[in-house]
Amino acid sequence: EEVVSPAPAPVKLRVEGLTARYGNTAVLRDVTLDVRENEIFGIIGPANSGKTTFLRTLNRMYDFQSNFHVDGKIVFDGKDVSDWRNLYALRERIGVVFPLPVGLPLSIYDNVALSPRLRGIRRKAALDDIVERCLTRAALWDEVKDRLESLGSLLSGGQQQRLTIARALSQDPDLLLLDEFSIAVDPVTTMRIEEVLKDLRHELSIVLVTNLVQQARRLADRTAFFLNGDMVEVGVTEDLFTGEVKDQRTRDYVEGRFG
Repeated sequence: EEVVSPAPAPVKLRVEGLTARYGNTAVLRDVTLDVRENEIFGIIGPANSGKTTFLRTLNRMYDFQSNFHVDGKIVFDGKDVSDWRNLYALRERIGVVFPLPVGLPLSIYDNVALSPRLRGIRRKAALDDIVERCLTRAALWDEVKDRLESLGSLLSGGQQQRLTIARALSQDPDLLLLDEFSIAVDPVTTMRIEEVLKDLRHELSIVLVTNLVQQARRLADRTAFFLNGDMVEVGVTEDLFTGEVKDQRTRDYVEGRFG
């Protein structure tokens, strides 16, 4: 009896021929990849390989930098991101979690309630529900539910990083971008956040930039390897670690020979 492999999930984000320049300097060259629904897509590579720049292009974080230029296509849910007139609406759909410190000088509650309030949600019961749900999804609710009015900036580093995830989730995004969240947190918190991400992938798609190749191996369904602004290779994550690579540089990087 023939085994039929399941069809790949629908594409959530498609990037075609993406080139990005600061002034005359190309920091990304001709990147083509797609991110599917309900997958964790990993991006690995050494410093200055273009990983963070790639994230910044996805929800147009570069829009107000006059010397930054992007060519190519980024299609999110079937629509080119350059066609979104309402940038705020695009950024609601594509949430971003940066490494610390990025806590807003607000209470824990207000950190999470900010985006819903900007969307016009005013009823306290509705806001309470969103705050509890997002903090729970970020594995933080039990630790902070009795001090929601205290400043988010007073939380520990690991708690603040989970608060930034809760804040991103309060926008109800379809795609969540994470940029090296492990930089600012301890190994125990790193593992907790990894568990959160594994749960979240049932609800949305995640792009995870990480400087820890083993983190990509633990979490990502597929992974892209970036080097000096080029996407060297993309494939099923486990294949990149078990020898099924197209480019020797990929093997050298994941085996720790440079980076």
